[in-house]
Amino acid sequence: MSHTRADFDQYMVPNYAPAAFVPVRGAGSRVWDQDGREYVDLTGGIAVNALGHCHPALVFALNEQGSKLWHLSNAFTNEPALDLAQKLVDATFAGRVFFCNSGAEANEAALKLARRAAIERFGDKKHKVLSALNSFHGRTFFTVCVGGQPKYSDGFGPKPAGIEYFEYNNLAALEALIDDDTACVIIEPIQGEGGVVPATAAFIAGVRALCDRHHAFLIFDEVQSGAGRTGSLYAYQEFGVTPDILTSAKGIGGGFPLGCMLTTHDIAKHLAVGTHGTTYGGNPLACAVGNALLDVVNTPVVLAGVKAKRALFVAALNQINEKYAVFADVRGMGLLIGAELSPAFAGRAKDLLNLAVKESLMILMAGPNVIRFAPSLVITDEDIQEAMQRFERAVAAFTV
Repeated sequence: MSHTRADFDQYMVPNYAPAAFVPVRGAGSRVWDQDGREYVDLTGGIAVNALGHCHPALVFALNEQGSKLWHLSNAFTNEPALDLAQKLVDATFAGRVFFCNSGAEANEAALKLARRAAIERFGDKKHKVLSALNSFHGRTFFTVCVGGQPKYSDGFGPKPAGIEYFEYNNLAALEALIDDDTACVIIEPIQGEGGVVPATAAFIAGVRALCDRHHAFLIFDEVQSGAGRTGSLYAYQEFGVTPDILTSAKGIGGGFPLGCMLTTHDIAKHLAVGTHGTTYGGNPLACAVGNALLDVVNTPVVLAGVKAKRALFVAALNQINEKYAVFADVRGMGLLIGAELSPAFAGRAKDLLNLAVKESLMILMAGPNVIRFAPSLVITDEDIQEAMQRFERAVAAFTV
């Protein structure tokens, strides 16, 4: 059965506004729609498709596991989950792993763990959560309220208590809020939905020091910045500052729903049997794909390639900007790149996105003023060149 975009409006809850074309097939960084039209994909499924579409290693892992074992529940363990947990522990600061299905679930688990551990260690008063303005941590009610963007959390009734917000990259603002009743501080090393804004090294180091001073847990939300996106397996490794709890999703599954929370042995013990759970988290299918993803991504050639490919993107964007003066800033880390529109074009990111589609190019927004690129980590240099040529044609039409 073939469906059209109009069928979305007939059958689906109207909380999304998808593009007019319907993709039906993907390979690498190329996508084809129902009419056979080909697009270069620089969205990566919003930083999810870390190896592009239908990468052979992920297809093989999924097919192989699909003929063995799909689901057990967490009344039992399974080999792919244990393999993936071991790889994550070996590759990071963590001593323990919790698997789930999404970034929101990973952040929900992290926040619950931080609060529970703080309360058990210091008493009921130590429950305050501090979060950055313009942050985004998921769509569960708790995580959307922790995220510092009221447009996503307003309109759903009373919000959870004990959440306060500080200005990102402003250490003095955090210092004014943090105290001995603070359970945790949660930050994105790169604010994704907030405009692709990287933290400064001084800010990250200062947050760590403040958390240590007040016995508060530091949570890094690496849902968008993790799984090789910055050119290190996780962005905290770029900064040289270690969190107490880290959340990962999106890219870690390469397109298959997978999330996880990483933490230390000592903190993990506060989630005893029965305190938290998930039906599908750690299922063999997801973890088999996650294993294959890590085996490819967590290698010197791929991680170094991320930084080399970033340089190609930035050079092309700067060259376009020299001709059209469309961007005020090009920023980000690795292959999470944000191009902020100049004041003359403020608020028109959607218009540029739509013009890119006309040039057979898929790109993203990060708010009304920022174009976001989150392509495959293994996108070819040829695809980058073709994508930037298409993007320049879109920019030329945009600036007329």
